[in-house]
Amino acid sequence: MATHFKEDALLDKLGGIALNADAVSWLLKPKDFKQALLTKIASATSSIYIAALYVEDDEAGREVLQALLDAKNQNPQLDIKVLVDYHRARRGLIGQKGDSGNYILYRQLMDQASHPFDIVGVPVKSREFMGVLHLKGFIIDDTVIYSGASINNIYLHEQEKYRFDRYHVIDCPELARSMRDMIKLDIVSDPAVSVLSQAADNEDNPEKNDVKSFKHRLSQARYQYTSTTVGNRVTPLMGLGRKNNELNDTIVKLVDSSTKELFICTPYFNPPTILTRALARHLRDGKKIDIVVGDKTANDFYIPPDQDFSTIGALPYMYEQSLRKFAKNQQWAIENGQLNIHLWKDGINSFHLKGISADNRKHLITGSNLNPRAWALDLENGLLLHDESGCWKESFIQEQQYILLHTERLFHYSQIDTLQKYPKPVKKIMNRIRRLKADFLLRRIL
Repeated sequence: MATHFKEDALLDKLGGIALNADAVSWLLKPKDFKQALLTKIASATSSIYIAALYVEDDEAGREVLQALLDAKNQNPQLDIKVLVDYHRARRGLIGQKGDSGNYILYRQLMDQASHPFDIVGVPVKSREFMGVLHLKGFIIDDTVIYSGASINNIYLHEQEKYRFDRYHVIDCPELARSMRDMIKLDIVSDPAVSVLSQAADNEDNPEKNDVKSFKHRLSQARYQYTSTTVGNRVTPLMGLGRKNNELNDTIVKLVDSSTKELFICTPYFNPPTILTRALARHLRDGKKIDIVVGDKTANDFYIPPDQDFSTIGALPYMYEQSLRKFAKNQQWAIENGQLNIHLWKDGINSFHLKGISADNRKHLITGSNLNPRAWALDLENGLLLHDESGCWKESFIQEQQYILLHTERLFHYSQIDTLQKYPKPVKKIMNRIRRLKADFLLRRIL
């Protein structure tokens, strides 16, 4: 128990950027996020920096890019940078063939623009499966809109389907400056980074050695800011790789330091071993955990039985088996009310929420999926809000209640399907994976 008090003290002493009580606001729906983003873009006066896994070549993606072009036309001095993962931008959607990456749209738009801006491809690793840019943040002047969402039709609820995420707006000049400066100094200026919107005859793809050294530099990068250790504040965190990863370290400390309860959201239940053990310790110490995870049918890789199946469609079932194993091991805590597992499902829509709240006092909003891939391979970030005065407590509780609207609580691990109940194509793939003993490897990269 002494270790937990030590972790608590370390987090309480963790420096952050001072925040006023009214600096944080909550958006609950994808359409609210889209409207806030477009409104902020239209009113920008000095800079717009966007970091997302991708900006898709679809209606919503083109609308956001056009809004950025319109803002640049209105104010040619506006500093605009859009960061996306290099590899993701240069391929089509899974299953598509041919040259259909989003970068083709970027080139077309900037070639036609009166006042073009840079859309930057960031190669965190030499191959996409080895790690991607999973950095998040929409930094517009002195405001940060933080969400795990990327930009496409589903994330912005452009059409019938939506992908549910979290959306927080923080008005804080120092936070915006810190996040913007890190992008400028540690990412955009690096020789490994490419401008995806440049003309084809000027294409400059990253060298393998440059990417390798870039990965090392990224693992050392940190947000720089004027820090305080008292009062309401926000600590921007980032991390890449297992060693000296301040985001991962803070997540474990957040779990270990909690004295009463945790509220956790993750779309893909596959926590790294160190986090699984921390959660188990939390329960053994008599404390409470609420975990909200998407039902397998709310996973963005889920393929309905009436559609042609492909290998990628096995992923939701693999995550479900990971959840079943955890629930079975902690069934005692489910029965005594310490562990509440909530499965989210809302029709054809999907679930993409991430984050941890501890004792309704410390709140991590992040794009990290809290899984081995996020822990070791991807470049991740997050914002830890320290609510010392309790001024945000009710707002976070209201957000949690909204998140739980479309959930069903598990009362026994046996409510989760076994492999034998899965469709034949899924059973075939998963049995093959087990025979090859590839489970361990797959859990590390998924």
